[in-house]
Parts: sequence; structure tokens; C-alpha cells
Amino acid sequence: MTHQQQPLEDLHHIKTMMERSSRFISLSGLSGISAGICALIGAWLAYPYVYGQKDYIINSEAALAQAVAESYTIILNTWLFWIALGTLAAALILAFIFTYLRSSKQGIPIWSSSSRRLLVSVMVPVLAGGLFLFRLVHFGTFGLLAPGCLLFYGLGLISAGRYTLGEIRYLGFIQLFLGIISMWFMGYGLYFWAFGFGIMHIVYGAYMWIKYERN
Repeated sequence: MTHQQQPLEDLHHIKTMMERSSRFISLSGLSGISAGICALIGAWLAYPYVYGQKDYIINSEAALAQAVAESYTIILNTWLFWIALGTLAAALILAFIFTYLRSSKQGIPIWSSSSRRLLVSVMVPVLAGGLFLFRLVHFGTFGLLAPGCLLFYGLGLISAGRYTLGEIRYLGFIQLFLGIISMWFMGYGLYFWAFGFGIMHIVYGAYMWIKYERN
């Protein structure tokens, strides 16, 4: 190594240390790919229930009593709720596994001040949006469910861009754009949902894996 190269190496090392202390840089592209695959499977399972080919109510008699009582538990009596919950759980578990493996390979703890800031920045808009959408479902406003998911998730990703790799913001803006557009295409929400959460996650994950992990 020449004397000219040494300062550049030192600067690169300092920059890396600063990024590790202020930003969580261990998000795996494979996490995005696996989340996208889970979303596409979930959309495929939900399709016949969303478009009336199958009854999305699990127990019709119980649903009638729940509807009369205006009980929130009627949501638990739908196949769509359990498909959505299973899809979310599978995506989160796989994302955690791949991110944990990458962070271990890099020697970076998965639970740190930067990862906590990242988690909070994502969860605030997502949880607020989840409560809002829960109320919409309770009042039977299903048409805005898919746009709302995309909108609030996009806001969460944009917020998270401050604490992780900046490319995640582009995915957030895409989700936000899809959510806005889908509000004018009622009846096609599942397609927009599958494209945003499924295909775009796979594209984003593949890009991140090629750029940061392939070598």
C-alpha cells in the first residue's frame, strides 16, 4: 500500500464506523425477496375470497350475531384476516432470519441503538395506519384497505430511510405512489397490493442483494 492510499483507507474505515453507529446497514436483500414472495402467495390465497369465488366468512351463524352486536370479533371470523396475519408473520420471520444472518456475518449486533431507531421510525406510521384501517374494516369500508396499506407502509419506509440504507426511501415512494393511484381504481386493490408488496419487494431485494451482498 502506498502512502497516498493509506489516508483514503483510513477515511473509508472512519466512514464505515460512523455509518454503523448511526445507521442500521445490515438489512438483507434476501429479506425483501422473501417478503415479496410471501405477499404474492398471500394475494393468490386471498383472490377467491376478495372477488366472491369463495365465502370469506368462516362461520356464518356467528358472523350474523357479531354483526348484530357490532362486535370487532367479526374480523377474526374471516378467512382474509387469517391469510393476512399468516402472510405478515411469514414475511417478518423470514426478514428477521436473513437480516440476522447478514448482521452476524458483518459482526454487527442486530439489536442496537440504530436498529431501535429504525424500528420506531417504521412502526409509528404503520401502527397508526393499522388502527385507522382497522376502523375502516369495522365500518365495512373495504375499498380503501389496500390503498391504505400501501400509503402507510410507504410513509414508514420513507421515515426509515434516515436510519438505514437510503435506497429504502425509493421503495417507500413507490408504495406511496401506488397507494394514491389505487384509490381511483376501486376493485383492483388486490392487484395493486400484490404489485407493491410482492413484485416491488422482490425487485428491491434483488437490487440490494446484487449491490451490497453478492460479492
